[in-house]
Amino acid sequence: MSMSSFLSMENIHKSFNHVPVLKNVTINVEHGEIHALLGENGAGKSTLMNILGGVHHPDEGTIVLNGQTVEMVNPRTSQSYGISFIHQELNVVSDLRVYENMFLGAELENKFGFVKVEEMCRRTNEILAQLGVNIHPKTYVRQLDTSYKQMIEIARALLHKSRLIIMDEPTTALAEHEVRRLFALMKNLKQTGVSIIYISHKLKEIEEVCDTYTVLRDGKVVGSKRMKDEHLDEITKLMVGKSVSEDRLIESHAFGQVALEVKNLTHEGFFKDINFTVRKGEIVGFTGLAGDGRTELFESLFGYRKKYTGQIKIFDRVVTIKHPTQALKAGMGLVPKDRKENAIIKDLNVIQNMSLSSMAHFEKAGFIKGKTEREKFNFYQQKLNIKVPNPKTTIDKLSGGNQQKVVIAKWLEVNADIIIFDNPTQGIDVGAKREIYQHIVSLAAQGKAVIILSSEAPEIRKVCHTIHVMYQGEVTAQFAGEEATDDEIMSYATGSKRGR
Repeated sequence: MSMSSFLSMENIHKSFNHVPVLKNVTINVEHGEIHALLGENGAGKSTLMNILGGVHHPDEGTIVLNGQTVEMVNPRTSQSYGISFIHQELNVVSDLRVYENMFLGAELENKFGFVKVEEMCRRTNEILAQLGVNIHPKTYVRQLDTSYKQMIEIARALLHKSRLIIMDEPTTALAEHEVRRLFALMKNLKQTGVSIIYISHKLKEIEEVCDTYTVLRDGKVVGSKRMKDEHLDEITKLMVGKSVSEDRLIESHAFGQVALEVKNLTHEGFFKDINFTVRKGEIVGFTGLAGDGRTELFESLFGYRKKYTGQIKIFDRVVTIKHPTQALKAGMGLVPKDRKENAIIKDLNVIQNMSLSSMAHFEKAGFIKGKTEREKFNFYQQKLNIKVPNPKTTIDKLSGGNQQKVVIAKWLEVNADIIIFDNPTQGIDVGAKREIYQHIVSLAAQGKAVIILSSEAPEIRKVCHTIHVMYQGEVTAQFAGEEATDDEIMSYATGSKRGR
């Protein structure tokens, strides 16, 4: 342990069901340091942080905090030591108000035991003002966009004057200006001596904001240095055990008939006058910044939103889609961007989540054919490289990347002709990203019409034949995939250029 270390986790071992997950892991974080914790999904990052957060207990090893050996008995113990955990899967209560979420479990009371609502609102306003966020403290959290829910998580950590903040993929739901604000805040916290453990798969962010890094692979530490002493390519190689190409993954090929045609689609307040086509074998990308309307556009196409005007044709037949079941019958599938809210049922096991949308494939005379269901999952497990020790475990026990693969398996089993992926690699490591890209390219090669929505321009360029850029609910540019550059895409996504 370094003399200046605020935190040292030394020789940590952890197994689940006799399967080693962490093997002799040591990590040191200094006072006022932003330390990146990196690794593929399933490398052990979440388990290590859950040990620090008091959720799990190590089989072996010690935690030294500010020179004192401590035992994290439970999450409340961890919090008492000044440790806050901002999870990737947001940990807010939608049916409570903002101030109630901020003070949950630590409510302010007067001498008569009554809750001091106005005092909590005042302090909530003060903290949110530091983040440049204007939210009324009495607003119900369910009324807020995801990015604001993320800000509430961060504000809660500041409220409790945390000395170490763990941030797990904190920028996933944030727009670019919110990311800039978050990074400025992190640097200010660093100046006051607060330490931050930053978990992200966006290596450009890591390079910009982090001082040091530790890489886990297969439960072991495979590298730990200062950021300035290492190149991103080398860090990527440490994470996946090999070099990862940034080249485009698709080649030009002849497309089939038009599978989906959209004419003048408009939903007041979200998007207007949208026109595009997708052909069999084609991968079409939609990109832009948060709030550009692309998610709402494709939720309308899939029947989540009903108040739209315009025309939708599937294989040259005009269709009216007012419910997701109608989209399914029309041959359309959607992998939504929010796994937790819209794609998985966390209390069901992995196999059940895979078969949810295609129960007719596994049902006979009102009974589920469990053997057939298991065999089909085994097929997708091998095809998609889904890492799960026991598929009868609930899906919430899997890493984000493996959850996403199960969601993709669900739609592969449906065998939809048109598949929409909304942020398909959100919160997923570079190795798993490439696997998912390859599966998407394979779907197009099989003649599927594929649509990808992503705020990451490099992702869109890597796998799309055609790229549409949206700004404030309108398509402002269209590119052939090989023509686009990140800078030009950003110019249209920010509104500084229009029409192409």
